[in-house]
Amino acid sequence: MNKDELFPNKSLKNICFIKNVVNGKNVIVGDYTYYNTTKDPHDFEKDCITYHYEFLKDKLIIGKFCSLGENIKFLMNAANHNFNAISTYPFTAILNDSNKINTKHLNELPNKGDTVIGNDVWIGENVTILPGVHIGDGAIIGANSVVSKNVKPYTVVAGNPIKEIRKRFTDEQIEVLEKIKWWDWDIDKILNNLDVILSSDIKLDVILSSDIKKLAKI
Repeated sequence: MNKDELFPNKSLKNICFIKNVVNGKNVIVGDYTYYNTTKDPHDFEKDCITYHYEFLKDKLIIGKFCSLGENIKFLMNAANHNFNAISTYPFTAILNDSNKINTKHLNELPNKGDTVIGNDVWIGENVTILPGVHIGDGAIIGANSVVSKNVKPYTVVAGNPIKEIRKRFTDEQIEVLEKIKWWDWDIDKILNNLDVILSSDIKLDVILSSDIKKLAKI
């Protein structure tokens, strides 16, 4: 599995490692994260990341080994309008006149910070993620959801707005998985331990077996 290839499986042209087509300096995508699309993957930033203006300096950070469904939307901070002002009209974005817009106006725009997607996150089709949201490692976002708040690690959420459906594992198991951070291992170590990583029979004694524990250094 070559992280530098756009299409890791030559027979599946809808699966692409999106890091290889991202150019924006404020968009950071981890290795092996794929986007499932029937469109040109080179249009990912144009199609999926909206209201992302460089002067606001907010970042979209997506971790490793994430699965991104088609038609997802990341709304960045320029989507927010200042509803405390007399007018919500975005003069600061539309006017090209520094004499009319000063730093005070820009600083008063709502800014919820970076949008951060953890590692091994599965985001379904047609999901909208609002500015400044943090999604924890191992989370699952159901199709057609609107993510308006942070999502805890290894939690399944869905709906508009999202609601927690369930945790994927027990708190004890989640704590161990967060310590192991298998996504940070060398790819050869990951592939050599797929029997554990892909197992649906999650038991702490298996996760903490001597080999896995040694690899994870916990």
